[in-house]
Amino acid sequence: MTDRPITVRAAAVLEGAEGLGAVAFGVYTGVETAAGAAVDPVSAIGVTVLALAGGLGMLACARGLLRAAQWSRAPTVLTQLFALPVAWSLWQSDRPAIAVPMGVVAVLALVTVLSPPSTAWLVEDPDEDEDAADAPPRDPKPATGAADTRPADGRSLGQKLMDRLKEQPAKGTSAKN
Repeated sequence: MTDRPITVRAAAVLEGAEGLGAVAFGVYTGVETAAGAAVDPVSAIGVTVLALAGGLGMLACARGLLRAAQWSRAPTVLTQLFALPVAWSLWQSDRPAIAVPMGVVAVLALVTVLSPPSTAWLVEDPDEDEDAADAPPRDPKPATGAADTRPADGRSLGQKLMDRLKEQPAKGTSAKN
């Protein structure tokens, strides 16, 4: 696998920072609730549990991004999409000190995790590299009427995705054709 792009590192740092912030908020609300400072203890306990669980989930996503785990991309995008309306709500509640950093971090994390280098690195299939090493070399000029064969390393991300879609069986066909 190639070196990790800077965009993936940046996305992981941003997601990790948000995760740490959520865990810190969860700990804070938990301590305040235990001290009896919460107006509604039941709601405070719920907020504490959600903040801790969400923060730990974001930290897991940050780790997954650094390890090139394909599963980590979608929850990272979702957490950023959820952070944007929260930041907007905080802005409308006259809390710009929290709203502006939260909104900026969410936008930057979205940009970095959805950037082409991040996408190419996170969508790369490790099995494809192993299969390519075992497979015989491809003919650069396929015969007329032959299936479309492209060099594995010369394809764009769009071409790789389209090829994967073509490999999937159609809904109405069976696997034993």
